[in-house]
Amino acid sequence: MNQTSLETTVKPPTARRVPRGRERRDQLVAVAEHVFLERGFSESTMQMIATRAGASKETLYRHFANKEALFAEVVSRRAIQISGPESGFVSNGAPSVVLFNLGCNLLKAMSRGEAIALLRLAIAEMPRTPELGGILYAKGPGVTQDRLTAYLREATGRGELRCLNPEQAAKLFLGAVTANYRVMSLINPMKTKVGDAEIADHVRTAVDMFLSYYG
Repeated sequence: MNQTSLETTVKPPTARRVPRGRERRDQLVAVAEHVFLERGFSESTMQMIATRAGASKETLYRHFANKEALFAEVVSRRAIQISGPESGFVSNGAPSVVLFNLGCNLLKAMSRGEAIALLRLAIAEMPRTPELGGILYAKGPGVTQDRLTAYLREATGRGELRCLNPEQAAKLFLGAVTANYRVMSLINPMKTKVGDAEIADHVRTAVDMFLSYYG
């Protein structure tokens, strides 16, 4: 085989593609969530997360100042899944639709997703890392309550609802939706495998009850 044929048949190895910018940040958050749930917050390290993600620790620190900031981002993204644009907040949809979608998303996250696992993790870790509780509430339930409060205030301004105290109304609705599901998900997760039909029926009843008073 001559030199020319070697040059045409032997190809240089393909360089491994390294995610950039937002894609890399998303990947780091996803890996961090798995590590936190697998090992617990205290036993997880930034080096461990970086290694699992195929990144350097310097890269991880460029995106997140510390482990607490990374945990806050993980929780924040779960909150968006619960009360994100699909719930109708952004489009200012009708109260019956917005509340129903929000309630269903919330119960599904509690009974099937990683959100409740993060809640159990934070509770277990709080004796060693007390600030996790504040992070979890501020980035999780606090976000959902704030967005619902803002929506109820705007809907009242449009004449669609009569919520003189939107913050209180938001708390009452969220409490009606979560009912005993939150407690059961914490102490007996095997009992919280709720089906779509049960979720829809429960949330629809909570919405009807809410609108009978505030509608």
